[in-house]
Amino acid sequence: MSTQNISAPPVSAPPSLIGDPRRWLIVGLLFAASLINYFDRTTVSFALPIIARDLHLGPNEKGTLIAAFFWSYAIMQIPMGILADRFNLRWLYACAFVLWSVAQGLTGFANSLAMLVLFRVLLGIGEAIYLPGGTRVVSLFFPLSERAFPSGLFDFGTRSGMVLEGIIIPSMILAYGWRNTFAVVGFAALLWLIPWLAVTPRQMRAPPEPAQERLPLSWPSFLGLLGNRNLIGICLGFFCFDYYWYVLVSWLPDYMFNVRHLTLQWAGIYTALPLLIFGMGQPLGGWIADRLVRAGWDETRTRKGIVSLAFLTGLLLIPATQAGSAKVALVLIMAGCLVGFSTANQLVILQSCAPAAQIGLWVGIFNFVGNIAGIVAAKLTGHFIAETNSYTPAFVLAALIIAVGQLSFWFIVGPLRTRHEGTLTS
Repeated sequence: MSTQNISAPPVSAPPSLIGDPRRWLIVGLLFAASLINYFDRTTVSFALPIIARDLHLGPNEKGTLIAAFFWSYAIMQIPMGILADRFNLRWLYACAFVLWSVAQGLTGFANSLAMLVLFRVLLGIGEAIYLPGGTRVVSLFFPLSERAFPSGLFDFGTRSGMVLEGIIIPSMILAYGWRNTFAVVGFAALLWLIPWLAVTPRQMRAPPEPAQERLPLSWPSFLGLLGNRNLIGICLGFFCFDYYWYVLVSWLPDYMFNVRHLTLQWAGIYTALPLLIFGMGQPLGGWIADRLVRAGWDETRTRKGIVSLAFLTGLLLIPATQAGSAKVALVLIMAGCLVGFSTANQLVILQSCAPAAQIGLWVGIFNFVGNIAGIVAAKLTGHFIAETNSYTPAFVLAALIIAVGQLSFWFIVGPLRTRHEGTLTS
């Protein structure tokens, strides 16, 4: 623990909150919120065939419905990051959670494409809080050297949500219909607010920062931030990461069904297992890095090194496409999902480079770029499959992109600075 400078402004947590077990309860609640977040956003994918039948939607209408969420979600990343830096996260996160849960529940009452699109847009606006808000909350309760594990842990909820959803949602739709499924999943999630409001402090906002670290809300200052070399390097790396991730999420079930000739149920299982490995790697990669840094390892080399090694495992997607059996392909793809070990360390690298007063904004820009990668990956992969009648070129491109992406952390992002600004003020 570093000693405090008496002349400095108060930037660390009061003694009653340092090491307080509540911070891990809050991380657990962020994990649950992230799980619910992905549960809600992807329910429509499982229900889409039945929704299309009931509301007479064609391929173009289905594409519009799916895209509606991602456009509002991406657009809101930067505004939500600014809000996370400036407002009480106890209430900001709660209000966003209510918005997305109600939007999910009301989707079950939609009787037209326009209503479905409206609720999906509202869902995207509310869910935009998850990464900027969650990362900002972690920064309030943990010093920089201890943030990778809790960052990876709360984000692990997103991957867990996808795995569980593949098991639960299809059964609910078959048993109760898509309308009841949306209503139950959306409105039941509001129960999460009870422990959130019970556990979180009444004031949960960033401490005051020196005037030189504050970003005025003006276009010149914002455009100047976009020229920051560290931010550019981190975002380039994350673009490559999310391109790879979205290729897997969007196309792996289709690949297992059409190329490996698995049944729909087994294709779901063969998709869920790699995603589980991906998710488990997130907190584990953060924990390893935190332990090594506390043991005296150089923070820059440790965190960047783990990111590099994790990104390079994505190359295993190439031999997976050439595997002689679905089981061998599955093993190689699962090994390629060790990419997840990089996730928490990317978030900590970003927090190390960002001024403390701008963490939410930086994460918002970071996740906006990641979602652009998702849109590009979906379009480009579909184009390759249509042109070549094969998934191999698209999968090889995704593997090469993430392998190259790790270089941005070494050649563009500078050395990491260690801060001990801790955390929450009273």
